[in-house]
Amino acid sequence: MSSIYKQSNSPKSWFNTQNIILANITWGVLALLYFLLFSAEVPTEVASPDGDNLRRASWYITGTNIFEAIAYLSAGILCLRNWRSRQIVSGRNVWLLFGIGMLSYCLGGIVFGYIEIILQQDPTPSVADIFFVVTYLFVGIGMILAVASRRINLEAWQWIIVLAIAAFGSALAWLISQPDPTATAAATEVASGWKEQAGTFLNWFYVVSDVLLLIIATSLLLAFWGGRASLPWQMIAVATFSLYIADIWAKWAETKFAFYESGGLLEVGWVLSGVLFGMGAALEFEASSKRSRRERGRKRT
Repeated sequence: MSSIYKQSNSPKSWFNTQNIILANITWGVLALLYFLLFSAEVPTEVASPDGDNLRRASWYITGTNIFEAIAYLSAGILCLRNWRSRQIVSGRNVWLLFGIGMLSYCLGGIVFGYIEIILQQDPTPSVADIFFVVTYLFVGIGMILAVASRRINLEAWQWIIVLAIAAFGSALAWLISQPDPTATAAATEVASGWKEQAGTFLNWFYVVSDVLLLIIATSLLLAFWGGRASLPWQMIAVATFSLYIADIWAKWAETKFAFYESGGLLEVGWVLSGVLFGMGAALEFEASSKRSRRERGRKRT
């Protein structure tokens, strides 16, 4: 692990790979502990529209939004740093797309939290989904570019794994996206026509996007398993898996409960996804910097 944390810049600089990785790990651990300790619903005097008086504390939901926002803001900045660097060997446009996607998710989370916490309205669907859709599009295109530029050649057994995970992920996403009749009837009573139509479209958009990202992430994980340049892309792949798990949980909760309140334990996957994207960006910057220094050293000799 010590080779991962070697500083690529001046030892006096605090903004180096070692500190970035440690900060991201610390943020992820703190988020996991926060969700584990405080995600349980407690009885309150104010009941939800369906009459349930079990709610999560508003301070807790605010905290989950802060964890998400900082994770994705940090990831966006690190991805854009890669885009600005001429040393990046994996393609600057890939990291530009990732950076825009991460920052868009950060903005979407802030808008989502504002609608849910401040306005106390149902944020699904809402304006926040515009930012989330942008995230899926840009991250998806970025991952496709990353795969296409590497000329990935998988073995037969690796393709079998990809197909198996694709089949399982598709089946799970489809089953969970099927609405519960009772919950749907209760939610429809308070939803306007445009919200119902937008919700249906977004439901299938997220399902299809999650499955496609899952397939690409599996291909990346298998293709880059081992080797010095593999670790950043392993982080990106695991970040995508984490995003998929959190999305699937949220989708299940929305279809199971008519008035779901965010902050469930598995939603920590959204925070961890941002953390892992940031770590992947930092490690890619480090690896590219080392390669650039080696090439300059060869030219001098």
